Amino acid sequence: MQVIQHPAERLRAALVSNRQDLIKSYQQYTREERRFLDEGLHSDSPLFSPISLHSDSDWISSHPEAPQDFQSFYSNPYRNTPIKGRKIIYIQTIGSFGGVEAVTEQYVGWLRDYCEAFYYGLVVKLLDPVSVSTTGCAFRVNDSTRNLQIHAGMGVFSFARYDDDFYRRSYKGRLQKREKLKQGDYTVFTGYYTPPINSILLLRSCKTLTHEIGHIFGIKHCQWLQCVMQGSNHLEESDRRPLDLCPICLRKLQSALQFKMADRYKALLQWIEPELPSKEPHSSPEPTACLAKPTEAFEDSKQWLQRCLCILEDEIF
Repeated sequence: MQVIQHPAERLRAALVSNRQDLIKSYQQYTREERRFLDEGLHSDSPLFSPISLHSDSDWISSHPEAPQDFQSFYSNPYRNTPIKGRKIIYIQTIGSFGGVEAVTEQYVGWLRDYCEAFYYGLVVKLLDPVSVSTTGCAFRVNDSTRNLQIHAGMGVFSFARYDDDFYRRSYKGRLQKREKLKQGDYTVFTGYYTPPINSILLLRSCKTLTHEIGHIFGIKHCQWLQCVMQGSNHLEESDRRPLDLCPICLRKLQSALQFKMADRYKALLQWIEPELPSKEPHSSPEPTACLAKPTEAFEDSKQWLQRCLCILEDEIF
């Protein structure tokens, strides 16, 4: 295993910048926010850790690219910054997911709410789901896994990849027949297997959803510290990523959205906290598909957020 340990001076330059205007804007953060961001500069920080590479198949090993510091991000003329009239993130599901429509809507609703907390200050809306055929996308069967793959645009991720068995022969969505597929014939997607909804799937989905939207904002793969914006080549590497941003990527996002850091972390923590059952009597005796949000896999993130808020609210942890 290799650990990428950047010197504190380099991390500070990546976070603060050498440009006087960006140094000045960094000083505009509150004392607590600067203290929190500076946590990433300490090698013994309990909140932010260096990136570890476990094999040559990990992203940084196999995809060499220049790291993006805050100044590079801020200077990019093509980065997306919300403006009046453009402060909405739209999410749309493609194809069927889950066996019950109401359960699917609830699951995607959890993702919407998480995304709205992560990109604090923006509104996240769900578009009506569409069938795979409606997109007109090309598709194929992977020669190695025998799993269906569609070719789509940016900001798209697959729920199927987050099934523990996706790369195994035991995966239930694996096509058994070696028939040649005809482009434009989408009947192969009818009744296609999707993974069961559980806490691990929700955690993995939240990571990837916010990661891909981060790219749309112009944030590149992180190579500074452990961060949700790290690239990943496989499920094991993806699971090693934390759920949130390192200080350098957090400053990138904050510069675009202008949120108060403590408010954002409170919103994320509130999303994880178990929902209290309603005391209102049900208007109908009919059974519903309402599920409790499965957040067991988020326990480490919950404790991390609490420690973050201790610094941002000037408490001791």
